[in-house]
Amino acid sequence: MIKVGCCGFPTSMKRYFENYGLVELNSTFYEYPKLETVRGWREKAPENFEFTVKAHQDISHKTKMQLNETSKQAFETMKQICKTLNAKILLIQTPGSFRPDKLGEAEKYFANVNREDLTLVWETRGPEWEKPEVMEKLNQVLKRLNVVHVTDPFRTLPAYTSQTAYFRLHGLGKEPYYYQYTDEELRKLGETAKKFEAEGKMVYVLFNNLSMFEDGLRFMQYLSTGKFPKITGTPGLESIKSVIEKTRYPAAKSMLAKKVGWRLVEVEEGKQIRLGELLAELPSKTYKNADEILKELKAAKKLD
Repeated sequence: MIKVGCCGFPTSMKRYFENYGLVELNSTFYEYPKLETVRGWREKAPENFEFTVKAHQDISHKTKMQLNETSKQAFETMKQICKTLNAKILLIQTPGSFRPDKLGEAEKYFANVNREDLTLVWETRGPEWEKPEVMEKLNQVLKRLNVVHVTDPFRTLPAYTSQTAYFRLHGLGKEPYYYQYTDEELRKLGETAKKFEAEGKMVYVLFNNLSMFEDGLRFMQYLSTGKFPKITGTPGLESIKSVIEKTRYPAAKSMLAKKVGWRLVEVEEGKQIRLGELLAELPSKTYKNADEILKELKAAKKLD
């Protein structure tokens, strides 16, 4: 089975629960919520809705997974949160500064905490972890500990998965979070997820980009029907208009590129491009409204 969700709530809980059956709770990384608050989240969610939980930074960033009273107490608190939510998975995400030479610290930590029946998943960060010799060592350690390796599948596949595969998608490009996935990218993601599913694994796909709510819905529709919904409706100028009319004006070209250049538009049936590619054709000036931009684009690109 492939489960799809977002890292955090990108919209209201009510709207989210109406559209998704899974969320990765991210606020727990920054602060410990009161259990009364956590119970409230569980009660608001549908009965079969699933939470996964991101561990507090006391574990991953402050103590850097050293086994001490702070990190052990943090883990016990996270367990209580997970139990209250009926969450089966706890994610630990270490920073880029936590390099492979610290693998021994992580190994010791995972071996000594009392996880009970929790599935622990660990997201390593930084290119050093992706080197073949490091991945091989990581596989040996995680397999022995039964800790699932979390990756962004567009970067690398995990060193180890148990009966659970857990993917976090951070976007691509210069500013990864400012990203919207194309249909072709989501199709490739589907192929990867289905390979792990075919091995009998429960596959979690968590989007963590600025358009995560929309991208997740598109991905779920593709998985269920084999087809993608239209990104913006009618192709051509109407597709562009639906994106740029939501921007506040007046707006300089540089500001438009930053705010909406990463968005996808459909210039013709079945052809998606980044809005930034079209904005690059415009004169560098401040635009009064969306209609002025559309007029310039029509002249430059002969779009209908």
